[in-house]
Amino acid sequence: MKMDDSLAADTPAQIPSGHLAGRLSDFDDGKLLTKIGTLPVLVVHADGELFAIEDRCPHLGFPLHQGTIESGMVTCHWHHARFDLVSGCTLDPWADDAIGFDVALHGDEVRVNVRPRAAGASPHDARLRTGIEQQLTIVIAKATLALLETPDGTERALRTIFEHGLRNDGRGWGAGLTTATCLARTLDALEPSDRAHAVIHAAVSVSNDAANRAPRFELGALPALGQPTARLLEWYRRFAETRASDGAERALATAVDAARLSGDASAVERTLFATVTDHMFMDTGHTLDFTNKAIEALPMMPSELHATALTSLVWQTCNAPRSEELSEWNHPVDLATLAAEHSTAFADAVRHAVGASDAALVALAEQIVDADPHTLGDVFIRSGATLEQAARAVALAAALRMARFHTSNDVADWNTVHHTMSFANAVHAAVARNPTPELARGVVHAALRVHLDRFLNVPTARLSFDDSASFESLEVCWNEQGNVDRAGSLVMSLCQLGHVDAAIAALGAALLREDGQFHLYQAYEAAVTQSKAWPKDSPAIGILLAGFARFLAAYTPTRRELATIIRTASRLRRGEDLTAE
Repeated sequence: MKMDDSLAADTPAQIPSGHLAGRLSDFDDGKLLTKIGTLPVLVVHADGELFAIEDRCPHLGFPLHQGTIESGMVTCHWHHARFDLVSGCTLDPWADDAIGFDVALHGDEVRVNVRPRAAGASPHDARLRTGIEQQLTIVIAKATLALLETPDGTERALRTIFEHGLRNDGRGWGAGLTTATCLARTLDALEPSDRAHAVIHAAVSVSNDAANRAPRFELGALPALGQPTARLLEWYRRFAETRASDGAERALATAVDAARLSGDASAVERTLFATVTDHMFMDTGHTLDFTNKAIEALPMMPSELHATALTSLVWQTCNAPRSEELSEWNHPVDLATLAAEHSTAFADAVRHAVGASDAALVALAEQIVDADPHTLGDVFIRSGATLEQAARAVALAAALRMARFHTSNDVADWNTVHHTMSFANAVHAAVARNPTPELARGVVHAALRVHLDRFLNVPTARLSFDDSASFESLEVCWNEQGNVDRAGSLVMSLCQLGHVDAAIAALGAALLREDGQFHLYQAYEAAVTQSKAWPKDSPAIGILLAGFARFLAAYTPTRRELATIIRTASRLRRGEDLTAE
């Protein structure tokens, strides 16, 4: 604002009412410090004008009055971020925008006014989008914390995250979007104070995954030619078989449109899972898991993105390695041939299955762990388990491999048992939604993968019960290396002592403190999802959560950089002085 005689002579009616910052005589070296509520404000008198800006660098909170002011700009001395004194906006996007204020004179009184915002407008959605686009972690954290304090903030944040991932990664659905789905699905299992952290992890994962990738250009559906959905889906499956990704994408996009008009979305889902089980354990299980996660994410995104989400699976599905091409699936036992035989017999048997008790399913999981691959089909059939029950037992068997993984193994082999668990969890989730004969193949494939992992339980690690287990003792496991066995035993003990929900929340909090790798998010969601499928007093829950606890303890502590950024963003939002002694 220009400091001229006409402004000094304005009448009170012409000056907006506002906070009294001081008088013209109070300026010291062209600066005047005040507060609006708890927010520090810097008023600047330079070049015959008045400016007012938040007296905190939005990057890490350094007082801007200690920076350099010249040419209508203030430069922070901590990281040299530059800010426009009129708007408060930064010229360096990594620092985020400061708040600018209107400033006016009434006589010699300096009054600062909060700028009005357009009705219904929120800057937080736009800031989150910018943060994700530019990989600005501090901006993502601050925008998310603010957004989640508004009505429907979580839903809006997730929509922004999914839309960015779907539009800006030329390879389609991948680790980032899967991480976002895993965290979104486990929000309710976390303590309320951790839920914003989970959304921030999701946004950062999607941002990093799409970085330096070409944007995705969808091929889109064919013109409405009246082809039946079944024929279009047949085309999709045929094109995926021959790795013709362009034809597969157009066929699937058209089928999704046709299914939407006919209201038969289940046909699309059935074909997607039929396609990814036409071959065995594709891409170490990622292909089927990505397919399941994309379907689970659909309710979290607007309907206009549903076709985009489903067709985003095509590139991975068409290019994924197929396990029947690998020697371990062919020698010394031809598992591919056995899988086809077992799948046919098993799919026929489950049509007439009467079901098994939960105790019998726990026993079935142990049998799967020890089964000879030649007799695996008979093990399933004799159990009397339904398709859902068999899928659940296989997921528990995969968790047993994790719970019994010995620390003498190569650390990288944790991913081997994890891949089996995430694949088995995805098969069970798909079966629970839409049981089909094709998914019976997925159950058999998962069980055979459990068999292949047997060497990782030699020697076998054992969980032990500790009636003095506490969450305080569990915390120590994440802060020191080498607590794999202890973490597993403590979590199993806490579950057996009746603290299942608290154990799930504690594991989530521990995960979110770390700079987690993609597989840890997958493993947490799988353990939480599977634990909910069993009765609260089932021993299966302790095994499932103990397996994840051991996996997490193998990789902690990390540098915890993201946790530090989130803590900084939280302190800035509370108005704390980060530079105070």
